[in-house]
Order: sequence, then structure tokens, then C-alpha cells
Amino acid sequence: MYMTAQDCIRMLREIKDVAFATVDGKGQPQIRIIDVMLTEGEKLYFCTARGKNFYQEITTTHRTAIAAMNDKYQMIRLDGTVEKLEDQKKWIDRIFEENPSMNQVYPGESRYILEPFCIESGQIEFFDLGKGSVYRETFPLGKEEKERKGFCITEDCIGCGACAKVCPQKCILEGSPYQIDPHHCLHCGLCQESCPAGAVERL
Repeated sequence: MYMTAQDCIRMLREIKDVAFATVDGKGQPQIRIIDVMLTEGEKLYFCTARGKNFYQEITTTHRTAIAAMNDKYQMIRLDGTVEKLEDQKKWIDRIFEENPSMNQVYPGESRYILEPFCIESGQIEFFDLGKGSVYRETFPLGKEEKERKGFCITEDCIGCGACAKVCPQKCILEGSPYQIDPHHCLHCGLCQESCPAGAVERL
């Protein structure tokens, strides 16, 4: 395996400033940059102040989606369940120890307006555009089952090879039926649009 879920979580900590998406009370999408404060294994920790809209959104829906990219054009997307941690002061103190620059933003006792949160359940997608052929992989977090994404070729395949001819990444292999290599698929859908038999389905 090219990457693991733990590798992806560690990479988010290395990037640190990542985009967190939520849905507000009006059902509108919202996004902002939030620091990944700590990681342990497949767990990711962050914090936010109780007065912020972000706090209201994550404590209402208990969900967020995270996206980040490093300087190697490797991207991580995490869609997960957010849990507020007990023993608030202990976690905030630990976050400040690991991220000393936070003392400039919230000096002294003001740090305790922050609440700590953890993501340990969800789905991660790794997508590498930094090499000749793209590479992607998905991983479940916690007790969630792995989600299948992209496209597949069904038994309705007539073996004409139209899908393989148009694939930008040349990741469709000849067979009966033809097969899509999911690790190198762009999810662009060109194979589905080009199939005369309607044998390509979205997962």
C-alpha cells in the first residue's frame, strides 16, 4: 500500500493550516482555515473558541470535511465525525504546549475560551498529482467501513475498448469485462460517457 490512514493524518499535522468545511444553520456551506493541533495514530485534534460560528456548526452537526495539499501536490481529504473532548483544560494545556505560538493569540487564562475536539471516525482520501501517473487511495477511520468511489465496468461490457481509448490516465485494463484500476483513476467520468453499451457505472 502506498499510504496508510495514519500517514495521511500525520501529513495533515505537517501541513497544519488546513481547510475545514461545515454547514451553517441556514444550510449554507462554510469553510475556514483551522490548525491541526495534535495527531495520535489515526486521531486528529483541533480547537476553536465557543463564540465562533465554527463552534456552533460543529457542535450542531458533529461533522466536518477537511482538505489540504502539500508542496508535492499530494492532497488529503477527510470527512469525519467531530467529538468534543472532556477534561477541557487538560487538552487545551496540551495543545498550547505542542503549539506555543497559540500563547500570543490567547495569552494567559484566555485560552480556556477554547474547546478541544477530536476526529477519529470517518473517511480519508489521498490523491497524489505530483508524479507522472496520478495515485489515489481511500481509507476508513475508526469503525467506519471503506467507501468505494469512482466508476466500475459491469458485465454489460461488450469488449469494444472505447473506454480504454479515451481514459486520460490509461488505467483501464483489457478483460472480460474491462477493468478500471482505482488507484490511478481521475474519477472524470469520460469512460462512462464514451461507453456505447452503458456498461460503466458510478460507484
